[in-house]
Amino acid sequence: MFSGIDEVDWASMEHAYGPADDVPHLLRGLASDDPAEREAALDGMYGAVHHQGDVYACTLACIPYLFELVVDPGVQDRGSVVELLTSIGGFDLDEDDEAEIDEDEIEGAANYAMAAAAVTAGADVFFELVADEDPGVRLAAPLALATLHRHPVRVLALLRERLPVEPAEEVRLALVEAAGRVALRHRPLAERVGRWLGRLAERADSPGLRLAALAQLARCSPDGLPGDVVPVVSGLLREMRAAPGGEAGAGQGAERGGVAGTAPAGARGARTGSAGALDGEALGAEAVGAEPPEGADAEPVDADAVAAEAVEASAADMEPVADVEPVAHRGEQVAAPTLVGQVRALSAQENAGSGAPWAADLLRTLHVGLDDRVADRTALLADQLRSPDRRQRIDAVRMSGGLIRAWRGSYEELVALVGEQLADPDPRLAEAASHVLEELFSLAAPAADALAARLAAGPEGWVRTWAGGPPGLGSTVKALARLGDARVLPALTAALELPRVPHDVGAAVVHLGAAARPLAGALRRRLAEVELDEDAYDRASPLLAGLTGLRAGEAAPEVLRVLRGAPEYRGEWLRTAALRALGSFGPAAREAVPELRVLLRRPGTASATEAAEALWAIAGEAEAVLPVLIEGLQSDQVHDRRAAAVALGTLGPRAAVVAPRLRALLAHEELWLRVDAAVALWQVTGRAGETTEALLADWERSRHVRVRVAECLVGMGPVPEGAAAAPVLRSELASVRRHNAMDGGYGSHDIHEDEKLLALCRRALRGAGKGTTK
Repeated sequence: MFSGIDEVDWASMEHAYGPADDVPHLLRGLASDDPAEREAALDGMYGAVHHQGDVYACTLACIPYLFELVVDPGVQDRGSVVELLTSIGGFDLDEDDEAEIDEDEIEGAANYAMAAAAVTAGADVFFELVADEDPGVRLAAPLALATLHRHPVRVLALLRERLPVEPAEEVRLALVEAAGRVALRHRPLAERVGRWLGRLAERADSPGLRLAALAQLARCSPDGLPGDVVPVVSGLLREMRAAPGGEAGAGQGAERGGVAGTAPAGARGARTGSAGALDGEALGAEAVGAEPPEGADAEPVDADAVAAEAVEASAADMEPVADVEPVAHRGEQVAAPTLVGQVRALSAQENAGSGAPWAADLLRTLHVGLDDRVADRTALLADQLRSPDRRQRIDAVRMSGGLIRAWRGSYEELVALVGEQLADPDPRLAEAASHVLEELFSLAAPAADALAARLAAGPEGWVRTWAGGPPGLGSTVKALARLGDARVLPALTAALELPRVPHDVGAAVVHLGAAARPLAGALRRRLAEVELDEDAYDRASPLLAGLTGLRAGEAAPEVLRVLRGAPEYRGEWLRTAALRALGSFGPAAREAVPELRVLLRRPGTASATEAAEALWAIAGEAEAVLPVLIEGLQSDQVHDRRAAAVALGTLGPRAAVVAPRLRALLAHEELWLRVDAAVALWQVTGRAGETTEALLADWERSRHVRVRVAECLVGMGPVPEGAAAAPVLRSELASVRRHNAMDGGYGSHDIHEDEKLLALCRRALRGAGKGTTK
């Protein structure tokens, strides 16, 4: 084994962390008899040689040796190596990707292409591994074939033939998943595969296999799903719970993807598109497998050949398997101090007591496939949240968050059910529920009483502390504050008495609004106690934010102390926060006027712009502030120019003289500067025509500016029926997808921002005709 490995000039290559001269050691480690050494080697391969899915020259050089490992039956944990090869070779560049490659990305793109070619060239070995004695290898091989092999008809034929004789339930699920993957990659096969999956969903011998078939059917051929998919899936889940062993009846206690020494899904490369990995929506967005173009030498897909050779299920497909075996671990699994080991340990802890932990993967896959069928997905999650199985409810809580985060819909019942989980004695379930509710803002209203009850149960969890940063409010506190519910006041009062005030107290006060007025005294007192040293910004900013939200003019003396004594370190940030607080106080902060006039003498700086805006809000001295803001509009910094444009807009017609300057900015390359200038132009001229045209153009260019644009449209008054903005706003209201839903991530305020956008669209359309305020 590893013939010629020492002749490769590894030191001339690099991986993510420097010279690749340690790669031979990692490869030999994968063949070690020591489980800890194998795991450390796998961790090194994913952490350095294939870091975050990247392919380096050393990654390419590893491929022949990885193939040697997977075909040697004496090597343990070969399933992990199969998965590694699948990840290395499974990245596809479509035509759009190729068109967007920059010059400095050419080498990386070439490496991806060479890796795909090299692994695909050796993919025939995975045909034999589908029947390997090691169940961990059999678990990994189907997806490798589906992802890498150029002959999808042959792959589907093998999957069909293997299914009725495969004894391990998890491997059977992997065979079905692989069929779905083939259909996604080779769309001409989707209809035929869908018919086969449909028959499996009706006739397969185990509820887990029927659920797997439905999940893949939803991904590759959703039109083939039964009309009553929700009750069907609910029935399958009940069967799984009722079966011996708690869920599936097959006794599988091992984690999907973590058996036989394979790396847990979270530690593998994310390039393969496996449904066993965390799907995109579980992280905040939808992620359905892409459809890569077939290679030049890929097998042409012929529907008649498919019908004859592959997916027309025979009677053997439906024969029950007498003895369904669990996928057992081969060799001892150790708690190694590696990422792979940590993920495996966390996954084992998470799935403790679950008879079929892979069921959660199947349900996530099903939800991804159901896509915009929000009503079906909501009903399914509601059923899951009523399950007596706590593990299933935890999964349902998390998936509910993913659904609401990405899609608009009617969620009152679902949110109330999530709220009921707050009272569960399992801290994992209660914490999962509180984290979901924290992101819902006003949509959490059906769970308000449940949140208040959890808060009243005791101060545990009111504030969270970390060794490396400032404390923060607990999820329950934030969720209740974001609802504007005064029942959160005891928790916020207690937080303001801590030696270190939580960093997000100010945001909670802002959302609580007038109900937080009793906190003004504590906010003033704590601000007066802040030492004006290098930590001043971190300690003062949450207090200033709270006072700003309350417009607590009586705090002007404490805020002025901070403004005058701001230290050099982060002093500009601290002065900005203090000036915004003073501006929010309005005439109540008149004692700050002399200080503000002094700051105006530094035109072109952020402090001068903020001071000008504050002085206008407090004293209305347009003549004093206008020259400063005009100067700010010419700053070299885009951020400062934006701040000046926003401030000029607050002056209204008093700043009409700057209209030509603002108009010129409508053609600026910076998106947000264009939008801010357009809004200010309307505010100073009162003429909506040219402003609306510019704003609607940027609305189409970027979803991120839509809330700001909609706010301006609301300010202009009801949008007339025939106006250009009317169909744009109606289209937004008709969309079931949230405007800011992202693939692969999300922001903590995304739901709030999208609900705000919907409310603004409805307000802008009032009076424009019937049916516009849905």
